[in-house]
Amino acid sequence: MKQNSSRGILIKSWEAFERYAEKYDAWYEKYKPAYESELLALKTFIPENPGILKTLEIGAGTGRFAVPLGIRYGLEPAGSMAKIAEKRGMQVVLGVAEFLPFKRQSFDLILIVAALSLFKDPEKALCEAAGVLKPGGQIIIGILDRNSLHGYFYESRKKEGRFSSEAKFLSTAEVSGWLIELGFEEIKACQTLFKHPEKIERIELPQKGSGTGSFAAISARKTFCGFGD
Repeated sequence: MKQNSSRGILIKSWEAFERYAEKYDAWYEKYKPAYESELLALKTFIPENPGILKTLEIGAGTGRFAVPLGIRYGLEPAGSMAKIAEKRGMQVVLGVAEFLPFKRQSFDLILIVAALSLFKDPEKALCEAAGVLKPGGQIIIGILDRNSLHGYFYESRKKEGRFSSEAKFLSTAEVSGWLIELGFEEIKACQTLFKHPEKIERIELPQKGSGTGSFAAISARKTFCGFGD
């Protein structure tokens, strides 16, 4: 695990993830059908051979999404989370999304799952992502959609959550609007989690669009002259 020491990273908002990494990771086993439903929605937009691409997950957590989706590199501020991701085979750099420690236009595909709502400045983070993405490259974002049927439930209970108390849940329309402003095109979305996670007993098939399922996967492609350059 490499550390971006030049920026002196110390993010208090990530203390829960630092302290309770194992408990965070265990959620995916406890609610496995919901987790695998999210994976399936994201796979809708993953290229057939991601192994031949240079790929990055921003906010990689414990590697629960990156590894099965074929994403090789990760950026993560919580060291204990990064260690678990590395045990799963990822190469992880410690850092934050608003100051990416990577060369411009160096990645073919960037993944951000559930982390965008936790970033201190999500718009700046997306601008940074656009900057390290190659022209024509793809970004895939997974969010808990604030404007979905169950979005109100997550919003109303977030203060009670160990990991969600600092979250600012976003809508698919909001994220899509930011991507358009950054010069992204071919914006598509699909959705899943049509019940609360604890009530999902089998993997749900993703559906096009957004607004019904509480988890939305958004895909967009960077133009050859986007604002992130």
